[in-house]
Order: sequence, then structure tokens, then C-alpha cells
Amino acid sequence: MSLFHFKQFVIDQENCPMKINTDGVLLGASVGLKNVRKVLDIGTGTGVIALMLAQRSHEIFVDAIDIDHFAFEKASLNFNNSLFHEQLKAHHHGFIAFFELNPQKKYDLIVSNPPYFLNALKSPKLANNISKHTNEQFFIDLISKTKNHLNPYGNLTLIVPVDISLMLQNLAPSFGLKPVKCVKIKSYPDKAHIRHIISFSNTNNRELKFEDFCIYASPGVYSLQYQALLKNFFKIF
Repeated sequence: MSLFHFKQFVIDQENCPMKINTDGVLLGASVGLKNVRKVLDIGTGTGVIALMLAQRSHEIFVDAIDIDHFAFEKASLNFNNSLFHEQLKAHHHGFIAFFELNPQKKYDLIVSNPPYFLNALKSPKLANNISKHTNEQFFIDLISKTKNHLNPYGNLTLIVPVDISLMLQNLAPSFGLKPVKCVKIKSYPDKAHIRHIISFSNTNNRELKFEDFCIYASPGVYSLQYQALLKNFFKIF
């Protein structure tokens, strides 16, 4: 179905190359918002992460950008149809172009559920290529460009596979960003971690902290952690 009903907003994802997924909702529900007012959502897709952040704090404003035209149109529609439309603005740009057009903009938080199929075979569908496939240069650009658009105590927070997280943790210090928090996500208690929600900061006096998160308690049964995190968003909880 093209409509996904959350408790306080509805997402229309028809024709959007990046559909609602577990990665996005985990990031939207869990990223820290203390002292956050200005947010940039890179690769917003349907706009679900931006909408979740706006629901969590009425004091924030989110610039949500996407290079894909269908995603931009869909995010704009979802924002305008929500209770939080005054907090959200969609932009049809990739992050490099957006930063070039807005060289003075600074954010307390930059979030992204980025493409992550590094050097994988490309899908024949262009939209899927853009939304899911990338290479190392994408992440070098992401780290180096966002550094200059974070406020002094701002964070860049991404949800990515474990191997990319480790690559970024090694890469970021070269560009002045330090990993400060890593939420290690697994599907089941006895399985390996599959994702990291990794946060980077401009500040150099914070040690890297780790947390563990499990999605399912058993097949078809969400963990208490997951239910507690998503209870304000999903109607099933």
C-alpha cells in the first residue's frame, strides 16, 4: 500500500524510490534532540525521519533535502499534509549543491539514512541506483562537507551497516569529526549486529559510547526495546 499510517501523521510513499524502512524509523525515533533547534535531513525520501523529529520536538525546524525529484515531491506532500508542516521544508538538492547554495547555514543536528551498497552491482532502475548505491567518495564528501555546517556542539548522525560505520569511524577524524556514540543494532538476541547508528561531533573531549539495541525478541515478536522506542509512532503498539 502507498499510504503508511503513523499515530500522528500519514506517509504517502507511492513512486518514492526509498520506501519507509526499519533503518529510517530507528534513526528518527532514537537520535538525540537535546539542545537541537536546526536540523538537516540528507536524503529525506518520503520525509519520515523529518516528520518523526518534528513530532518529537515542536522546537525544531528541519530542512529536508533529496536529489530525487519524486522523493522531493512526496516529502513536500507529506509535510504539507501533516500537523508539523510549519517545522518542515523540503528542498530538491543533493547535499553538496545545497551546501553550495547555503554556505552560511549551520545545524545542531544533521541526520541521514544514506545509500550504502558500496561498489555493488547497479540496479537497472536509475532511482534505485541513486537511493541505494554509492561509493567511498560519497562518504568522504558527506563527512567533509557536513563538518563545515555543524554548530560547535552539533552532531552528524547516520544509520549504516557495520562495515561502513567502521570505515567512517576511521575516516572522520581526518576531517575534524570524532565518533561520540554508537548504537549497535541486531535483529535477534543471538545474531550479529547488522547496523550502527553512529554519531560524530565537532568536539574532541567526548569519549565514544556504545549502546546495544535488538529489534526482535523472537521471530515475529518485537523486543520490548523496539516497542518502547516506537510506541509514540506505530499504531500496533
